[in-house]
Amino acid sequence: MSNQLSLLNNHVVAQLDLKNVDLDCLDLINSQGPISPGNLARRAGLHPATVTGILDRLQRGGWVTRERDPVDRRAVVVRALRDRNPELLHLYSGMNASLDEICASYEPAQLEVVADFLSRTAEAGMTASAEMDRKETDRKES
Repeated sequence: MSNQLSLLNNHVVAQLDLKNVDLDCLDLINSQGPISPGNLARRAGLHPATVTGILDRLQRGGWVTRERDPVDRRAVVVRALRDRNPELLHLYSGMNASLDEICASYEPAQLEVVADFLSRTAEAGMTASAEMDRKETDRKES
């Protein structure tokens, strides 16, 4: 499943003239934003300089904007612009239609089990990632 979704994402980013990591960061900004570039770098597991390049591409493409943080005017936050979301959603429309058909074939109780599995799997991935981040930070500090 991971490989097939990765291949689909490859097609999507090619259509949008983005890189896979750009799409990953855009997804984080959409779900976590507004977000500081530093926080985005930490969540994405990327070097801050790499995130700067990604944000430059996303901003040039009309996907995000950088704004002054309303709490700390010295800081910057990144906010997703929704203008291009229909274009993105259109590229995933085939997959979304297929998922609708798949879900329609299950009973509500079965869908609850699937949703629980996916949620717990995502949480396990986040926990493992955070642990790896912690170990990497500890290694760099020692």
